[in-house]
Formats: sequence, structure tokens, C-alpha cells
Amino acid sequence: MIDGFVSLSGRKVLLRPFEQSDITPEYVAWLNDPETVRYSNQRFIVHTESSCRAYRESFLNTPNLFLSVRTQGEDLAIGTMTAYVSPQHGVADIGIMIGRKSARGQGTGQDAWNTLVSWFIDERRIRKVAAGAMGSNKAMIRVMERSGMHCEAVRPRHELLDGEPQDLHFYGKYAQAAD
Repeated sequence: MIDGFVSLSGRKVLLRPFEQSDITPEYVAWLNDPETVRYSNQRFIVHTESSCRAYRESFLNTPNLFLSVRTQGEDLAIGTMTAYVSPQHGVADIGIMIGRKSARGQGTGQDAWNTLVSWFIDERRIRKVAAGAMGSNKAMIRVMERSGMHCEAVRPRHELLDGEPQDLHFYGKYAQAAD
């Protein structure tokens, strides 16, 4: 994980490193819920406490982040975020999962996304924040666009969802506008 990362506060959420104690039966259930992971390749994996522990450990001693998304005040776990960082290229590729169904549609995912994007660009001086989603994942496309990201590329019919080919949309936001 990035040295010195403690936590980030948004308007509605707190982002902090995902800890061993965050691997709860509820968290494992989020990963095994077909609705929650509908647009994620996590849908092809049967998750266990052990697989979650191994995934968390894969972030240790790397420049990458695995974060717990929590509500402000209540400190209730509602999801996770990842950031795969390439210091050599100045790029962070981020993702989000809001597992707690009652937190969806409340602006918490957008707040978490905006908070992490801004932190990478403003504080970490990352040159570019990148992300991607299936074109049919309209909620994720809106989150990326509302954060100021722009569609850079589309890979037509690149993945399958329920046996139907789906376009993959790749988004980016630069610290400085391109010349």
C-alpha cells in the first residue's frame, strides 16, 4: 500500500485501508452476490474468507491501494475501492464496489470516487486517473463522467454479460489538460 496512507474523508464517506478485520461474512457475501458483482469479473469466482485474505495480502508492499469505503459518522462498511498505481507512468487505475445495497443510489459511491480521484491528482500528483466499465453499466459510466473523467476508448464487444457481447468503455482524467 502507498506509504503513509491513513485515510481520506469525503462529504459522506471515509476511505481507509482495508484491514484483516474487514473480512466479515457480510463482506464475503457481497462478493458472492450476483447482483453486486454483475459487471465485475469477480462474478466468476466463489469467494471465501481465505480468498479475501489472499487478495488483501496481494496489496501489501506494493504501490497499490485496497480501501474500505465507510459512512462518515457511523463508520459503517458500505464497499471497497482499489487503485492499481504505476509510479513509473504516473497513472492510477481505480475501481469501486458498493456492496451494501442500502447505500446504493445515495451518492456515497460518487463521493468515494470523487474523493479518491481528487486525492490522486491533487495530493499524490498522479498524472492520470483511469477506469473502465461495460457500456451497459450505466451507473458506473455516470460516476466516471460526473467526476470529470472523459471516455478515451471503447473496445467493442470485448466481454460477455449473460452471454451477450458488451463494449468496454475506458475513461481517464488528467492532472493537466492535454496540449
